[in-house]
This record gives sequence, C-alpha cells and structure tokens, in this order.
Amino acid sequence: MAWEVFSIIGTIAFAISGAIIAMEEEYDLFGVYILGIVTAFGGGAIRNLLIGLPVTTLWGQDRMFQIAIAAITLFFLFPHRLIQHWHRWGNVTDAIGLSAFAIQGALYAVKLDMPISAVIVAAVLTGSGGGIIRDLLARRQPLVLRDEIYGIWAALAGLIIGLQLFSGDIFLYVLFGVITVLRILSYMKKWRLPLRKLNRA
Repeated sequence: MAWEVFSIIGTIAFAISGAIIAMEEEYDLFGVYILGIVTAFGGGAIRNLLIGLPVTTLWGQDRMFQIAIAAITLFFLFPHRLIQHWHRWGNVTDAIGLSAFAIQGALYAVKLDMPISAVIVAAVLTGSGGGIIRDLLARRQPLVLRDEIYGIWAALAGLIIGLQLFSGDIFLYVLFGVITVLRILSYMKKWRLPLRKLNRA
C-alpha cells in the first residue's frame, strides 16, 4: 500500500515541479509536458539502469503516466493568481517529490535484497535524478550539486530504510513527513553544506 501511495505522491509532486520550471522558463505547452514527465520519471529510470533492470520497466507504468499528465494539465489550467508564487510552490512540491521518491527507491532496492550502499544510492537517484535532468534541460545548475542541503535528505531516508530497524506503513509515512519538513526547513533556513572554492589564476 505504502509503495503505491509514495509512487503517486512523488509522481504528482515532481510532475508539477517540472511544469513550474518549464513555465518559469516560458516553455510552450509541449515543453511543459515534456519537462513535467521527465522530472516525474527520470529518477526511476536512472535507478533502474544502475541496478540492472531493463529500460522497458518504465513503460509498464501506464497509470502513473496518466496521473502525471493529469497533474500537469490541471496545474497548467490553474488561474494565474493561484500560481503566481511559483517559487514557493516549486520548493514545496520538490521537497514532497524528493521525500516520496527517495523512500520509494529505497524500498525498491530493499525488495531486491540489495546491500545498504545500494539502497542509499537508489534513494538518492530516485529522489533527485528527475530533478537533475529537469535542471539540465532548463539550463540550470542541478539543485542536488549545490551547497544547499538536498540530496543528503534522500540519503538519510535510504540509510534509515536500509538499516531495517523499523517497519510498517505508519513508520514510512512518518519518515516521509520528517524528510519533507527537513528539506523545506533547509531551504527556508538556508542550511548549507561546507563549500570550498579554488581561486582562479
């Protein structure tokens, strides 16, 4: 049950996140759909490739594609006054997508009996992979590679799930809430990882 819930939440959140970036960059309707779909499914596709699953696995998600397209369409049709604060909405939907897909990716790796290192990598790639592709297509520096704390939260979710100290859907929903809040707080409070610059000659 939790697996499907996180898949749906992550798909909707990242589809809208991609649509927001596309609209900010003034992409046309086709571009909005492309960036939304890529953001929603890019992380899972990268994860599947790295853990040895066939690419065709992606095409077995008809329902998720329909959900993503519906979410993008509804968001595109929203009245302008409801989405004028796109920056705030974008960070919230991105945090929700990161958390949901990080947990989903980690659960997927655990289901395949993969080591904890692979569980963490699966969480990070599923949670941030779509965002990386989105940012690259929008000609932006990928959020996960900045000093802003982002991918660390996905890795933390992967570590907690990989250790298998807790189980049950309630635990997963609580973890989802915690990771989402931590990501939003790290953005609002401007928490940063250490950054070292090299002086150019």
